[in-house]
Parts: sequence; C-alpha cells; structure tokens
Amino acid sequence: MSWTKNAARALCLLAAMACSRERPPATGAPTPGATEPRKPTGKPADAGRAEPPPHQDEAEEHQQLPTKVRLRPEVVHAARIKTAPAALDSLPITVDLTGEVAADPDKSARLAARVAGRIVEVKVREGDRLKAGQTVAILDSPELARARATLASAAARATVARLNADRLRRLEAKSLASGQEASAAEAEAAALEAEAGAARQTLSASGQGAEAATGAGARVTIRTPIAGFVLGRDAVQGQSVDAEHVIAVVGDLERAYFLGRLFEKDLARVKQGAHAEVRLNAYPSDVFEGQVETIGKQLDPAARTVTARILVRNHADLLKVGLFGTARVVAGAANPARKRVVVPLSAVTQLPDRNVVFVLQPDGDFEVHPVTLGQSAAGRIEVLGGLREGERVVVDGVFTLKSAVLKSTFGEED
Repeated sequence: MSWTKNAARALCLLAAMACSRERPPATGAPTPGATEPRKPTGKPADAGRAEPPPHQDEAEEHQQLPTKVRLRPEVVHAARIKTAPAALDSLPITVDLTGEVAADPDKSARLAARVAGRIVEVKVREGDRLKAGQTVAILDSPELARARATLASAAARATVARLNADRLRRLEAKSLASGQEASAAEAEAAALEAEAGAARQTLSASGQGAEAATGAGARVTIRTPIAGFVLGRDAVQGQSVDAEHVIAVVGDLERAYFLGRLFEKDLARVKQGAHAEVRLNAYPSDVFEGQVETIGKQLDPAARTVTARILVRNHADLLKVGLFGTARVVAGAANPARKRVVVPLSAVTQLPDRNVVFVLQPDGDFEVHPVTLGQSAAGRIEVLGGLREGERVVVDGVFTLKSAVLKSTFGEED
C-alpha cells in the first residue's frame, strides 16, 4: 500500500514539472525546475506554414490594354491618319555629338533699363510666355524727367526762335529789317532746333518711342520687342538700377539650337546641312529632328572639339535652355550589308510599358504591335522584332490612336 502511495506522489511530481515547462510564468523569476525560454532563431513564427489562398474577389493588378482599335471613317479623316509600308532597308552611318540646348540669338532679347532709376513694378515672372510689346517692368527715373524737361524747354525756345526768324525775313523783304538781323535770327532758330532734336534722340534712346516727346513725368515702361518666354529676370520692386542693368531676358523657343561638340577626328565626316536627331536626357523617348546649320571655325584646344550648331524645332514646349543630350548626325552612306525592317520615327509611340506601332488590318482595324527597336538615323528607326516587311504602319495621326487605346481602359466609347 505504501508503494502505491509513493508511485502516485512521483507521478504527480512529474506532471507538475511538465506543466511548468509548458507554461513559464510571464513575470518574475522562473519556477525551479522550469526550462529557459527559447531564443529567437531569426525565422518568423509562421515559417513553413502554407500561404492562405488569394481572395477570389480582388480586381486584377493591371488592366490589360486592348490589342486593336477601330475608329469611325470620319474620325480617321479628321485625324489625318496616314499609313506606309514597313520597308527592308539600311540606315546611313551616323556620328553622336554631346551638347546642350541654347536659345537662337536672333530670336532673343536682353531688356536693359536704358536709364538709371528705381523699379516700381515688375509684371512678369521667369517662365512666362509674352507677346511682342507686352510690359515687363516700370521704372521711376528722375533722369528721364530731366530729359523730358530739357526737351520741352528746347522745343519751346526753338519754336519762338523760328517765329522770330520768319518775321525778320518778311521784314527784310519789305526793307524794314537788315539782312544781317534776319540771318542771325535764322542761325539761332536752327541751333535751338538742333538742340531740341538732340534732346528728343536722348529720350528715344530710353526706349520710350513716341511717348518720349509727348509724355510727362518720370515713369519708364520696359516692353519686350519680341514674343517668347522669360528666360531670366533680375528685377525686384524697389531695386535701384543703372542704364545698363538687364531687367529680363526673353527668348523665342519655337526654334532653338543644339550646340554639339564635334571631335577633331570626326570633323571631316560631318557636313553642313546634314540631318540630325537630338535626344535630351530629360526626355529620352522624344526625338527632335534638326539640321546642322553651321560648324565652328575655332577648335577648343583643351577638348579638341568644335561647335556644330544644329537647328531644332520645339514641340509640346519641351525645349529648355541648358538641357543636355546627344545629337545623332548623318555622316555617311548606308551600309547595304546591314538591312533591317525600318519605319519612320513618327510611327513609333510608347504605351505604359512598351514601344508600339499601329498596323492597319484588311478589315480596317488598327492593331497594336509591340516592337523591339534598334538604331535610328535620318528620321527612320530599325524594328528588330514585332513587325514584318510590307505591313502598313500608321505614320501620321499616331497620337489619336494612342489616345483611343488609353481611353478604352476607362470604358469609354470610341
């Protein structure tokens, strides 16, 4: 009987020890006989568990773009959509020139104060688009007030002197005045008229034009002679300026220059008038077509380069003075051994994740073809994959088709 009791006590003790191992106390010192808590192994607690199945009612992450577009005939006509067959051809040899965008100096203006004074109002901000004749700033100039007073005084004295000279000439004709008196009066009138003319020219030099002779006060209005953008401004209200201070710089960026650095070793290959394609670092997917207008006559002794001025046309107001990029200039005839499927640059556009062209199908649909592109030159680009020779691609009106594709993802009708 005692053996049974001792066995029961032993079993109870073992059970208590097991419970203490499974449930260590949350606070305080560990219970005697309890095991130490396990150290983290670096694996998440649920490592090895199967991931729960995804929710079946969740929307797709990205909506697929349509592969075909159909437009009504009147829309095709209004958008002036044109197609051309993809051709098997080789592109000419090119030379790449690094450089930057600069404003056309013949389409730029530096607006100086022209008279010393104090700026009382500035009407433009950097980046604003201006019309020709638009006011840029207004100055208060005591110097202008003095010049106007000088002109008014000289003009008045010249008028009186002229009237006196005319009177003496009439009296001389009647033998009532001597010829010497008439000649002296004539000389005085001519001198005063010259003085008034000089004062008028001084005012005209301030840029006031017709206002110079008739205006009053000390206000000077600075206007831009050309239309364009405000490329720079150095004027704040209350600032004192001298006559040579440049208030603002205005430039017309409808056309601009890309100043490419032409290395000495390539000088004989690039000719004036050569076709060029300019790609700017800020807009790698946009191409600005241009032409080499001039090649510099002075070599940079440090870089061993000359400047090739490439005239480019702006589009979508993307050109900004100082942007860096690369110009690919045609420098030689095409290599007949390297023939690829080529299309005009205008045929290629970008959808969110790829380059595409639109191919006209026999049923009138425009099919979206993702393409792999190669080199480009002379306004054309190689298509290494996604297009076959002879397929008719859209070369004009691509933007309309691209807009139709993107609109369709929002459920809009054609």
